[in-house]
Amino acid sequence: MLLNLSRKKPVPSQPAEIKAEDLPGGDGERYILAGEWRNHSISPVLKAFGDLEKSSGSGSLEIDVSGIDGIDTSGAWLIRRLMSAKAEQGRDAKLVGAEGTIEELVGALPEKTPAPPPNDQDKRSLFDRVFSPVGKTMTEFAGDFVAAMHILGSAVRGAQLKFGRGSGVSPASVVTHIDRMGVRAVPIILLMSFLIGAIIAQQGAFQLRYFGAEIFVVDLVGILQLREIGVLITAIMIAGRSGSAITAEIGSMKMREEIDALTVIGLNPVGVLVFPRLVALTIALPLLTIVANLSALYGAAVITLVYSGITFDTFLSRLKEAVDFSSVASGMIKAPFMALAIGIVAAVEGMKVGGSAESLGQHVTSSVVKSIFAVILIDAMFAIFYSAIDF
Repeated sequence: MLLNLSRKKPVPSQPAEIKAEDLPGGDGERYILAGEWRNHSISPVLKAFGDLEKSSGSGSLEIDVSGIDGIDTSGAWLIRRLMSAKAEQGRDAKLVGAEGTIEELVGALPEKTPAPPPNDQDKRSLFDRVFSPVGKTMTEFAGDFVAAMHILGSAVRGAQLKFGRGSGVSPASVVTHIDRMGVRAVPIILLMSFLIGAIIAQQGAFQLRYFGAEIFVVDLVGILQLREIGVLITAIMIAGRSGSAITAEIGSMKMREEIDALTVIGLNPVGVLVFPRLVALTIALPLLTIVANLSALYGAAVITLVYSGITFDTFLSRLKEAVDFSSVASGMIKAPFMALAIGIVAAVEGMKVGGSAESLGQHVTSSVVKSIFAVILIDAMFAIFYSAIDF
């Protein structure tokens, strides 16, 4: 028994067609539409359609759609546009031979395309256009500040409530975050600080060589690294590395409604999620600052030995004379405050994440930018404060 497995070739769709003819008696016109009136097949009739819209006439008008094989919204829009154009000329256009689908689709479209809303931006005064963005920025800053204080207070209060119930803050969570934010950041902090210390020493020795004072490069590197560069660069690196991670973690939990689930089961989300991260950052950043300072000083010692012939013993003896307790303490005091700022800003941005991946990306970027700004602002405020008390 033989089976005929041959298939019939599909009949190719006919492109859209339109032609005009006079009605019997000469008291009007009839437009006959045929073929596929879909988006991919209506291009051949666009020019003819434009001419028919502009043409003037009298009497009744019939639009015969019985020959249409298929139609979509694009074809229906053309028919509706033709009917609206003829209505503006005072002629009554009627659909003839329309099945239920075509009639419903054309009837569902508005007779006129709605005009775009007026652009109120152009009508604003110059004062409004200049100062409105400033006002919005200040309002957003005030909102972020209030949210930051709420995050800080809720974190501390949430931890106290947990201690009050006898469960306490999970040490495992704090240790885990210290490992992620501190221990795993040691290699990049070591490399970065070594290079920065080496660059400062090389450039300083090159400039001081003209004055025969290359030995003072030790003073330059020691004071600059311990007071400013060490903690500042480390905080910026942590803001980009760990701050973004905090925002992404909390933001993804917000998207998946896990934070709402914590609230439903009676836990304080801020105390559970934010407090361990704040504690871990406050512990890790000062320790990373110490690592960064030692690495930078070692890099400077290597470069001064190679570039200027200053031995390690000479470098250390000069460093002891140039650096005192205030130089070490002034940099280390800043570290916990910068850590708190990074953690709070990252948590605030994470809590503001919406339900889309685009929102998550925007708030992660905003978290890094705002954290770095906060770190530099704190450093500037401490510099002014140290100058005022002569520390």
